[in-house]
Amino acid sequence: MAPGHVAYGLRAQYGMFVDPETVVAWERGRLLPTAQELTALAGVLWCAPAELIAAATTLREHRLARALSADELARRIGVGAGAYQRMEDEGRWRGTERQTAALAEVLGLGPRALITATGGDADLAELLRDAATTRWQAYVKPAVKMVPLPKPAVESALQRLHADYHARMAATSSWGASGATGDEGRAYLDEITGHFWAAVGH
Repeated sequence: MAPGHVAYGLRAQYGMFVDPETVVAWERGRLLPTAQELTALAGVLWCAPAELIAAATTLREHRLARALSADELARRIGVGAGAYQRMEDEGRWRGTERQTAALAEVLGLGPRALITATGGDADLAELLRDAATTRWQAYVKPAVKMVPLPKPAVESALQRLHADYHARMAATSSWGASGATGDEGRAYLDEITGHFWAAVGH
């Protein structure tokens, strides 16, 4: 279908007046369709909304991929509709532990996807950097609270991050090491969340 055909389908089937240039902008990723537009677009193209999203990362994208309205998702996870919509708009989740578990279940999110969708990547990276560079044991409890994984898995991963980081730093400070003092350690810390998810098997 050409962009003009898609625009016509949106108008004829859903009463949406979208010009072909907007359809092209959606295709090229220059513009994002609204929730209503995405649902209608999926209808015109005879597919599910999830098929139009390359890789969902935000709460909104995960919700749309499952063809849920914000009100429906809020009801199913036990959050007020207005409160949920604000959290989705801000990209920052503030639900309770029970609501977070319900969110993960309804949207089918594993631990890594849940952290990303709820805006916790930066906080997790900061916690992991601190655990790797100082005493990792002090960060087990906060990490378990943040990441929905069993405590033994988190402990093992933090211990490994700590050991790997300090091994890199020891190698750069040993006699005969090249002049790249700390570069390996800094590079390791820059990718700390990836190392963590690899350590826990996600």
